[in-house]
Order: sequence, then structure tokens, then C-alpha cells
Amino acid sequence: MSKLFNLGHRPLDQLPCGAGALACSLRPRPAAIWGALGLVTLLALVAPGTLPAQSAAPTGVSAKYLGAPSCASSSCHGGGGEHQNQHLVWSLKDYHSQRPVATLATARSRQIADALHLSDPTSDARCTTCHAPLQAVPAGLRGPGFNAAEGVTCESCHGPAENWLRAHTRHDWSHADRVFAGLRDLSNLYVRANTCVACHQTVELPLLSAGHPELTFELDGQSAAEPRHWQEATNWNRAQTWYVGQAVALRELSWQLGREPQSDPHLIARWQALAWLLQKLNGLDPALPGVGTLASAATPDNFRTAQRAADTAALTAATLNWPATLAPAMLARLAGTTADFATPVTGELPARQAERLVLALDRLLLAQSPPAPPSASDKLNELFKAAQSIPDFEPAGFGVTLGQFAGILQP
Repeated sequence: MSKLFNLGHRPLDQLPCGAGALACSLRPRPAAIWGALGLVTLLALVAPGTLPAQSAAPTGVSAKYLGAPSCASSSCHGGGGEHQNQHLVWSLKDYHSQRPVATLATARSRQIADALHLSDPTSDARCTTCHAPLQAVPAGLRGPGFNAAEGVTCESCHGPAENWLRAHTRHDWSHADRVFAGLRDLSNLYVRANTCVACHQTVELPLLSAGHPELTFELDGQSAAEPRHWQEATNWNRAQTWYVGQAVALRELSWQLGREPQSDPHLIARWQALAWLLQKLNGLDPALPGVGTLASAATPDNFRTAQRAADTAALTAATLNWPATLAPAMLARLAGTTADFATPVTGELPARQAERLVLALDRLLLAQSPPAPPSASDKLNELFKAAQSIPDFEPAGFGVTLGQFAGILQP
């Protein structure tokens, strides 16, 4: 498991505005439009099957949140069996169930709130939008079992349940029917990444300045860290999951930089580092979409270009029949970037590149089949240690260790 990324808190309630389009509804939105976009935009991502005659076409605006207890009966997801214990896993083991809300009552949250002149972090939307997202659900969309204190709950990830809960177990419903009824298609890696990225990565600059930690989105690692209450699709691929997540992360960083009123050198360095990482994989395989050539200058035009390119790459990569040879090729390509750390560069960009790189190597090393030799993991641990501190980072030493890591991977 990688050592650098921080787990965020909330999957959002909305998805991108159509396949191939710029993601325009991924961030927290005013409470008045809760539920209005999530279902409508889903229809562009998954073509529905023929719905059974008894079912009505869903209406996203009227879909209510029914609360976690609606999933928790012993005959559904609250049982003790391997395939019926999802609610128990969430309520007893999952970070999302209680800790995000509880975090707002800590002394550290109080200090951040004081720095921002917020009266109460447990109720201010700048905090609760990720830590307690159900607080923003309008009264008219709260079903009888709704409880805003549940934290990041089942419906935060899977969508408001009113239109699909009673019928989603029917044998005559296909997967597309369930998605059409409003059940979010988290088996689609693009949809999954879009559901998680905003609260696992995007932190506004005032919050960062007040002491909120940076968050680094890493879809494969964070999926692996989640207490497992689902089975991955038979064609699931760890390297593919990583790549889709990184492309979505670049898109969101580009979006954030394009809207922040002030320039921030730390955020720009993170953006440049992630763009550098993904561009290293351009042209690696005809199946890999790539992000093209992205300019590194921090300008609005470059942010928009990167946003579009990254979204297209993520959307395309999520639907690929991922070649078995691609993960080893990606690992070798990124491990071969030693020369990028040999020439001294001022600023924190080399450290940010190393930060992104070690996370990538970590996930791609785990994707190898057959597994890489144990010495590769040992050398990767050295790379993690070298990349732990941004101010103390030494590019040349890191490059030497990276070359040794690459040498171990050679057949």
C-alpha cells in the first residue's frame, strides 16, 4: 500500500454532463439541485435496456434519499453472509460511515474553522459538503428513514434509492435497467472516479492555507484501501483503474486552477507533475488514449486544454479491453525517467514529480503478473522514503535509486 496519499471523504452526487464532454457537474452544488443532474447525466453514460412494463421512467428531481437502514435488513445487505453483509462492512469497518462527520468536531477542525472565521465546522457547508454531505439534501428529498448524521452513506456513492431500491433485485432487470432507474454504475471506472474525486482531491486554497491537508486522488490505491463490500467485474484491471483515476485527477486539478482567483505555486507544481507523469505514457500502446502534448505554463488556455485532454483520456481508457502487456510497459516507461531527476531544477516541481511517480510505481508494481521480485518492493520503499519531504527532496539521489529500481525490473 502506498504511503503518501491521504484518503478524502465524500463521493459526490453528480456525474459528468455526458460522455466525452467536459465534466461540469462533479463539484459540490447548491442544495436546490440535489438529485436533478445525477440521474439525467447517467443516461448518457449507460444506454438503458428495455425496462419491465411495471417500472416507470425515473425522475431524478423527485428521487428521495431513504437512508442506510433501507439497505440493512438481514435479507438484503445487513446479513452475515459474504454477499449480504455490505451494510455491516460499511457501518463497522468503513472510514466513510462515521469518521468524516466526527472529524469536524476535532480540535484541528476547530483551528481550521477559526482561521477561516467559520462559526461551526460541523454545520458550515465548506466543511460538511465532504464530511457530512447529507446535510445538504433538501427536506423534500428526505425519505422517512433519512438521517443526515450517517456520514458518507450508501446513497452518497450509489445514488438516491427511491426509484431503484424496491426493484433492483428483480431477476428480470438487467444492469442497464438498474442504472436507468438511478443506481450509479460504479463498475464503470470513469463513473467511479467521477464519484470520488472531488472530495478525495479538491481542496480550495483558503482551506489549504488554513491548515487543511492536501489530498491526492489515487483511484486504485483508494479502492484497495476501502473495506471490500463489492466484487470487481471479471475484466477489472488494476493498471487501468490507476490510469483512469490519474486522468480524472488531472482534469480536476486543471478545472480547479482555472477557477481559483489567485495563483498558487504549490497547486501549479502538483498540476505540472501530474501532467508530466501522464505525458510520459503517450504513445506507449495504440490502445492507450494518452493526453497528448500539454504545455506546462500555468495559463487559462493550458488549463482548459489539459482538462479536455484528460477527460477524453479517462473516458476512453475506462472502456478499453486492457492489454495484458500494458501494465509492464507502463511500469518500465515510468521507471525509466531517471534522466528527469538528473538536471537540477529550482522550485518544488521535481519533488512533486517524485511524489506522483512513486505512487504510480506502487500501483503498477502490484499489477504485475507474475509478480516482480521482492527486491523491487524494497527499492520502492527507498523511493518512498526519498520522496516523503518536499522541502528536503534531493533529485539526484532519487534518480540514482530510481535507476536501481528500473534495473531490478529488467528481465
